[in-house]
Amino acid sequence: MVVQLRFFASLRERMGRSQAEWTLIEGATVADLWTALCAAYPQLAPMSASVSFAVNREYVERAHRLTADDEVALIPPVSGG
Repeated sequence: MVVQLRFFASLRERMGRSQAEWTLIEGATVADLWTALCAAYPQLAPMSASVSFAVNREYVERAHRLTADDEVALIPPVSGG
């Protein structure tokens, strides 16, 4: 299945782009997606503990199961004032 990825802030900078498509096996979770992304892009791994995920504009846990054509937003911690 294919999901749409959206990268924000420092994740966008590390990836060098704001969006991508990613192919996963049926039944994959957000955690599976993150593991695959970190394997393909090791520069993401240091952010593992702090990244939040939203699927179709709703925050989800890493155990959330993805379906084809989901939009997954990867959101690093935000600070500022």
